[in-house]
Amino acid sequence: MLNSKQRAQLRGMAHDIDTIFQIGKSGISEESCRQISNALEARELIKLRVLETSPHSAREAADIIAESTDSEVVQVIGTKFVLYRESKENKKIDLV
Repeated sequence: MLNSKQRAQLRGMAHDIDTIFQIGKSGISEESCRQISNALEARELIKLRVLETSPHSAREAADIIAESTDSEVVQVIGTKFVLYRESKENKKIDLV
């Protein structure tokens, strides 16, 4: 569980990263969760976007994916959201 200082640190780091996944009209599948989990293992911090055609809001998608990938929702703004999960092998981010 992230504390407010850690969450603020991650929000600052996420500001400059590119969106690497989009959730569209097909919604959230096991395969997309597997790909997101792999990206979290490699990067630890990722940004995702929910398209207008998606059956989920950004908050719903963030919560579903976070639970499925054992990650934490850092923030949700508009159609974008940021997830964090500490890498088991390639720890890149040192949290305060």
